[in-house]
Amino acid sequence: MTEYFILLVAGLLGGTLNAVAGGGTFITFSALVYAGLPSVAANASSTIALFPGSVASVFAYRNDVKNFEAVSLKSMIWISLIGGSIGALSLLFTSSKEFDIIVPWLVLVGSLVFLFGKWMSRLLQSKANASPVTLLVCQFFLAIYGGYFGGAAGVMMLAVWTLFGFTDLKLINANKTLLVGTANATAVVIFIFSGKIWWMQTGVMILSTVAGGYFGAAYARKLPQKYLKWTINAFVILITMFFFYRAYAV
Repeated sequence: MTEYFILLVAGLLGGTLNAVAGGGTFITFSALVYAGLPSVAANASSTIALFPGSVASVFAYRNDVKNFEAVSLKSMIWISLIGGSIGALSLLFTSSKEFDIIVPWLVLVGSLVFLFGKWMSRLLQSKANASPVTLLVCQFFLAIYGGYFGGAAGVMMLAVWTLFGFTDLKLINANKTLLVGTANATAVVIFIFSGKIWWMQTGVMILSTVAGGYFGAAYARKLPQKYLKWTINAFVILITMFFFYRAYAV
């Protein structure tokens, strides 16, 4: 019972975090690993657990989704579908032992972007001179990352897109939600047929991620943003330390 209670709470927090700031994968994946799932199964199950919340968010943003100035949204969707599929298939060909070694570095990359993404964007934006083709290539690799692991993939998309001069926050947030969901949609289909999903644990978490996405976000937005930001940052740092210790401690 304790295990399922932890999964319920983690799903609630993960769904809330995804709706407010992104990075819910850090919580749901960590909880599933703690519950005893092999790391590859935990990652696949986490993707499925968070997906219904993503669908709900896309529906909420449906009136704000529009084409980018330089690239059509249809092109970005197709690139995200292909990239997400490649990422998900790559995960299935990775053993849990190999993934245990890789995942701390994935968490570290996601954590750094989560912590410093806005600062990096401001620093690099004036130096960026990229073409639409470059944007599509970047989106392709971001979608691969999203299908393979996905921690802070949405934050990475926002950081990269600002380098291309996209400053309409309503537009890029809406498109980010759609394209992260697109990459995850193909991953979800692949993971369901892979036999890697632990459905009991995933089902428990799905219930709370949807609740977190709907109700938790409304409460979280009322909290002082400064304290919310630093609380999330501290948790991300602790998660990164945990996975490095788990993988490399003697």
